[in-house]
Amino acid sequence: MKLSQIAPIALILLATGCARSGDITAGGITAVRTACPAVGVPAGTGDITLFNPASSVDASALDVSAVMTNVRSTCGDAAEAAEVVTTITFDVFAQRRDTAAARDVTLPYFITVVNGGTAVVAKRLGHVSLHFEAGAARAQTRGQATAIVNRAAATLPKDIRDEITRKRKPGDVDAAIDPLSQPNVRDAVLRASFEALVGFQLTEDQLKYNLTR
Repeated sequence: MKLSQIAPIALILLATGCARSGDITAGGITAVRTACPAVGVPAGTGDITLFNPASSVDASALDVSAVMTNVRSTCGDAAEAAEVVTTITFDVFAQRRDTAAARDVTLPYFITVVNGGTAVVAKRLGHVSLHFEAGAARAQTRGQATAIVNRAAATLPKDIRDEITRKRKPGDVDAAIDPLSQPNVRDAVLRASFEALVGFQLTEDQLKYNLTR
């Protein structure tokens, strides 16, 4: 999969790391802000299908299929740390058509950090291995990935925080205006927003199969 394919894919957010409610709250406005990235799986990358022969997508050629699920994250959000480290775990459940002999299957996956919803700032590849016993149609394993985000980049500037938390009294001109609707505030929040995305590393044909079947 090319890096450019990840950004426009709609995100299925499965978890939000270690978000803390009320991190920004004042004047009747409550919002969740954390340096921890939101964690999710880009649509179309949560499952993978192998065919034999690889050039066929007929049901009769289906070899192995697998799904990534139970995505969870643990985020180290210690204020004194320069980097925010998020550990992501996930389960992979697979099944195969030919169960005659024992078999090992290795599947590739990616972990990528996206800033502002579109900019890929880091990407790493990993692999998970599954072992099918002779006669067994199903196998499962667990994978793990790590995402690192610079704390300074994920922190709102003081003037933006002050604007969001500024107390507004009834009768004020901007009392009924959501500060997050202001372009400068909205853009600053977007720049400080990160996602850690994990999914199977698919070929272009595999991604097309997932999105069009």
